[in-house]
Amino acid sequence: MIQINNLYKSYDNLKIFEDFNLKIDNGQIICLLGPSGCGKTTLLNILSGIENYDKGNITGISDSFSYIFQETRLLPWLTIEDNIKFVLKSNNNLEITDIVNRYLDVVQLSEYKNYYPSQLSGGMKQRVSIARAFAYESDILLMDEPFKGLDYELKKKLINAFLSLWKYDNRTVLFVTHDIDEAILISDIIYILDGRPVKVKNRLKIDIPREERNTEDKEFIELKNIILS
Repeated sequence: MIQINNLYKSYDNLKIFEDFNLKIDNGQIICLLGPSGCGKTTLLNILSGIENYDKGNITGISDSFSYIFQETRLLPWLTIEDNIKFVLKSNNNLEITDIVNRYLDVVQLSEYKNYYPSQLSGGMKQRVSIARAFAYESDILLMDEPFKGLDYELKKKLINAFLSLWKYDNRTVLFVTHDIDEAILISDIIYILDGRPVKVKNRLKIDIPREERNTEDKEFIELKNIILS
């Protein structure tokens, strides 16, 4: 379990976090939902070590994490296959090839493994970044709006690809979005953030089985209305 206690973070006179507390249970998909600029990405960057915080205590975070950024951040001079191989640690080439093939198959990109990023669409590149994050052996996966700006059908395919990969290992996921439908479709727990310094306004546990979550269902719509209110 990751425990964030009494976290403080400011940029000059702008207070982002002040006495902020949050608990993240192992093996769950936890969503941070809130308006743009409320500190969601800053929190991911603090947990990953990209940014420092002023004071507080964070326990349960290890050095073993993957990060899916808003941008795909693929290396343009490497093929799709080599982009995934690049993050793998094993010296066993057969093992590495097997891992790459397995994850590319799940995101339905096996036939594109010898392509370069410039030859793929935006949605395909994002699927590669998701496969790469899961291929890298880690305890925690951080995701910063990985489905942002995509049309509905493509977003649905990417969410399904992500959940298919997550079922392999059920690693802990901390997921940032401001899209309510995404949050309900993916998460076990949703923390609603707002204000500055940011506060947890609400905590919602999603009890609908993932395979039964449908944006048109009554229970889904009721949850969405609770969040909107």
